[in-house]
Amino acid sequence: MAPSPFVVQWVQRLARDLDAPRTHPRGLDVATGRGRHTALIALAGFRVFGVDRKLDALLDAVAGTRDRGIAIRAWCADLTQHPLPLAWFDLVVVARYLQRDLFPALRQTVKPGGFLLYETFTTRQRELGMGPTSPDHLLEPGELRARLAVPGWEVRFYEETQRPEAVARLVAQLRIEK
Repeated sequence: MAPSPFVVQWVQRLARDLDAPRTHPRGLDVATGRGRHTALIALAGFRVFGVDRKLDALLDAVAGTRDRGIAIRAWCADLTQHPLPLAWFDLVVVARYLQRDLFPALRQTVKPGGFLLYETFTTRQRELGMGPTSPDHLLEPGELRARLAVPGWEVRFYEETQRPEAVARLVAQLRIEK
């Protein structure tokens, strides 16, 4: 599966903002799967970490990036049982994955000045007759923005689309306290 055009655009833009090729900030790909975004994040200049519950998928992601001369760090974990490090990542990418109880951990693992980039399906996806149908895997309208409407966070980009897929997309930054 090809990387999401939204993720491609924003990873490249945020890499420039963070001067990634020079500073090598840390990027986390949550629910890495087979790694459709890991190489992209690494090639933008990030030290990439991937986490997923499925070991076989992670092994494929590591092998696929290694074949391209890219090293990633991956760990197999259920994030409800093994917490993310606090204030450690400059960029956290979540694409096509929704686990509502992880939002506090996702916000807490971003360093001040860092970014959360999120894209996943909304309930309107059901109308298209494809993709997930369970309410556990579909955002309500406005839900993604509301989950980042917490002190210290600034939403830099937000949209909800209806076609060709019904998705919500967000880029948010954790402000640096002065």
